[in-house]
Amino acid sequence: MNADEVVAALIRRGETVATAESLTAGLVCVTLTEVPGSSEVVRGGLVVYATELKATLAGVDPDLLAARGAVDPEVAAQLAAGARTRCGADWGLGLTGVAGPASQDGVSPGTVHLGLAGPGGTITRELRLPGDRAAVRTGSVTAALGLLGEQIT
Repeated sequence: MNADEVVAALIRRGETVATAESLTAGLVCVTLTEVPGSSEVVRGGLVVYATELKATLAGVDPDLLAARGAVDPEVAAQLAAGARTRCGADWGLGLTGVAGPASQDGVSPGTVHLGLAGPGGTITRELRLPGDRAAVRTGSVTAALGLLGEQIT
């Protein structure tokens, strides 16, 4: 599902979304807000590129970050929940991963974890995306919008 479709579905449902983004550094929020009428449904976003900001801004458990690192499915879930709670949205999207070109904390480029927090709970999805840094980031945005789209259509 593309951004136009996601925004339209959220408008129909009368629901809102917020993001907490690491490797995409706000690209999901930018993509959504390029759609006319998105101000009805996009609450805001947190860019939590630095690991410590995942805890201080998005509410990710610092012990989890210390134990598992920033690229982890539970971190994605907590980012999503933090975006939802801190921005007062119906849905929260959390993204964390390694865009490359180098590995991070032993995690290879193209590894991405998505989290989606909503009225029915939180789900996560792991991706292994091919390509360069730009391709991994673009693929992450597409996958995040698709994950949300699955739940709202």
